[in-house]
Amino acid sequence: MSDELRAQQEERLGRVWASPPGWRYWSAVNNTEVGRWYTATAFAFFLFAGVLALLVRAQLAVPENDLVPAGRYNQLFTLHGTAMMFLFAVPIFEAVAILLLPTMLAARDLPFPRLSAFGYWCFLIGGVFVCGSIFFNAAPDGGWFMYPPLTTNPKLTGIGADIWLLGLSFIEVASIAAAVELIVGVLKCRPPGMRINTMPLYCWYVLIVGGMILFAFPPLIAGDILFELQRLADWPFFDPARGGDPLLWQHLFWIFGHPEVYIVFLPSIALLAMMVPSFARRPIIGYSWIVLAAIGTGFLSFGLWVHHMFTTGLPAISLGFFSAASEAVAIPTGVQLFVFLATMLAGRMVMSVPMLFAAGSLAIFVCGGLTGVMVAIAPFDWQAHDSYFVVAHLHYTLGGGMLFPLFAGAYYYVPLVLGRPLSDRWGKRAFWLMFAGFNIAFLPMHFTGLRGMPRRVFTYPAGIGWDWLNLVSTCGAFLFAAGVLIFTIDLFIGVRRRAAAPANLWKSGTLEWVGPLPAPDYGIRSVPAVSSRYPLWDQPELPREVAEGRWYLPDAQEGKRETLVTSVLDAEPEQCLRVPGNSFLPMLCAVLIGASFIGTAFHYYWSSLAIGVAGILAIMVWLWRGTAVIPDADDKDIGRGLRLPLYVSGPRSVGWWAMFITMFGDMTAFASLVFGFFYFWTIHEVFPPRLADGSPMGPGLLWPAVAAVTLAASWGAMLWARERNAADSPLGLRLGLLAGMALGLASGGAMLWAPWQAGLDPVSHAYPATVWVLLGWAALHLLLGVLMQAYCLARSLASKLTRAYDIDIHNVVLYGHFATLTGAVTLAVTALFPLLS
Repeated sequence: MSDELRAQQEERLGRVWASPPGWRYWSAVNNTEVGRWYTATAFAFFLFAGVLALLVRAQLAVPENDLVPAGRYNQLFTLHGTAMMFLFAVPIFEAVAILLLPTMLAARDLPFPRLSAFGYWCFLIGGVFVCGSIFFNAAPDGGWFMYPPLTTNPKLTGIGADIWLLGLSFIEVASIAAAVELIVGVLKCRPPGMRINTMPLYCWYVLIVGGMILFAFPPLIAGDILFELQRLADWPFFDPARGGDPLLWQHLFWIFGHPEVYIVFLPSIALLAMMVPSFARRPIIGYSWIVLAAIGTGFLSFGLWVHHMFTTGLPAISLGFFSAASEAVAIPTGVQLFVFLATMLAGRMVMSVPMLFAAGSLAIFVCGGLTGVMVAIAPFDWQAHDSYFVVAHLHYTLGGGMLFPLFAGAYYYVPLVLGRPLSDRWGKRAFWLMFAGFNIAFLPMHFTGLRGMPRRVFTYPAGIGWDWLNLVSTCGAFLFAAGVLIFTIDLFIGVRRRAAAPANLWKSGTLEWVGPLPAPDYGIRSVPAVSSRYPLWDQPELPREVAEGRWYLPDAQEGKRETLVTSVLDAEPEQCLRVPGNSFLPMLCAVLIGASFIGTAFHYYWSSLAIGVAGILAIMVWLWRGTAVIPDADDKDIGRGLRLPLYVSGPRSVGWWAMFITMFGDMTAFASLVFGFFYFWTIHEVFPPRLADGSPMGPGLLWPAVAAVTLAASWGAMLWARERNAADSPLGLRLGLLAGMALGLASGGAMLWAPWQAGLDPVSHAYPATVWVLLGWAALHLLLGVLMQAYCLARSLASKLTRAYDIDIHNVVLYGHFATLTGAVTLAVTALFPLLS
């Protein structure tokens, strides 16, 4: 290949993948831009939450302090916890993954760049909405966990709880969208030869944590729905006087809340898993062990939630089971730490600022783990519960398990992103200030808690042994903040004054370091085939070959953004995927959907509904213009004589996998609602309640039976439509879609009519309220299915859905499988369960 041709190829790649100039820059969807926005925004929320924490510590520095009044103090600690957990801890993982994952996979971009942009704008709007409330004295003040019954009473909490619920529900949309993008990216966008058992450990952690998000966040969304329905419509899910129970919220919240601790811990450990081999100058020891340990940690984390509820009066057998599970999770966690230690001992360690932070994180996390073993023992937890001992344990776990590894990752990966390194000298100063400040701040809290200081008190009397401990903790907090300030100044100001970093300055063996620093907008010059876990060590000619464009997709002759799609297990090339370019549509959709949520918080229901409908229409336009685009050719030569199709559908397509993964998250939310139904059954002697004639309350059998028959018929019509399209019968496809739409509407209508005609009043008791929620959930999914079928019908009429180009009908039928299962389970629970009571 001549130098002139190589230069022309690079020029075309740069032009196609370039971010737009001027105000259009904010329409960019490239992972390099969106990842930077995401990371910077999450870090800004971290700084905001840190300022709130300093105000809290200043208030507690001395006894009987009046710096902050009680009401504002409640807002401060609530927003501090909310911002740290929902606006920093999880989003920073997704932000960093969006930024780094394509480089590790040698991918030009993730498969749904506009989805990443949409998730970012949702995150920004929701975060500003929630955090901005404090400047109007409207911030939530019930704690980051929002326990009822106090928070479910609008007269006691004002609008702050609504802002918390609806703002965070909107942010959770962003988190799930990012999780879908990342999971599909890991499964389908690896370079040829990177089998699933040879991909970088960071990719394994992304895959595991993305799956955890799909199973952890939906229960909180389900709880938010019940919570907001009680606040807005007085449906008594958490009111014991009408059959509800406040503990249901705790179950749903902590089913989310405890896995979230590991959702934020595992990605930071993943950064260490990338750094340790680089500085040890050898491959990681026990690759399979660390993967299995990460999977085990993720799995066990879903069996720990009740250890937050040891003092609520649960049966002793429950306490024993969850105490044992809480102890057991230390085993896979310890395996991961010992793998790092073994690798460092077996290698030739090169000390650096990233490894300084890594060592500090291990020391702090081990201390947090030891106190975690203590609070996992129920008798000890009864003594320490809701005291500052738990505050200390939480911060040691998150500080060592998440925060310090993130700073290590920043010093390691900033040269990759910005092309210039952070200062070693200032980095060491920042580390020692942060390490000393952290321990000075939180170590005394163990003793403060054991001396009886409860959480969430805004002041305390003098002379009871808490004075000097709180003062020391406050001094430590400001010392830690000084270290963060040094890092921040160096990141945003100091780094610009330094010389450019050389390629692969850490001498790493993984693909993110294969090219120049910083990477151009198009990422990698050509997509290589790899044969090991550390290709830069095992294929020494690879950087030169990639830079010379000797591998796949070295050009962009057609002016399209293209990336490579491979098989899930063995990374065999399957498709040359053309991803959509820059667009303001993701931002517009996020603004409209966000306005709908915000309007609901202020009780502008009809306006919110209208704006929400506009948002759905905008999403339809986005999908019409940017997905399932019919290419100008059937296949393309991507280099080295390999031709790949430009269009694939079914299980080989990234869209099918995205739908499949999204519906698993959706089913988790539905399962949480069903869990609520049976939870009420376990706490009531008689459930469902009895009518005046002694018969069980329920929606009856007639209309649920009608709903079941029409549901099955609607599902069959969709299957028939797909079969007719495969037989190249557009008329059959359209008739099947029309029949499916009509039957789906009929089924949804029968589901809603059943409780209405039976006189089930959702305000009177938790049972009818739960029946309405379940049937409404199933009916809403049928309505969404009708919209999808209408979309397919329009695509067929526009000749964009044919036998050869059938992504849309495959994805809609896949959705139909899940919607039908949801409807069938709902009808069985609501209509048949009363017959068994």
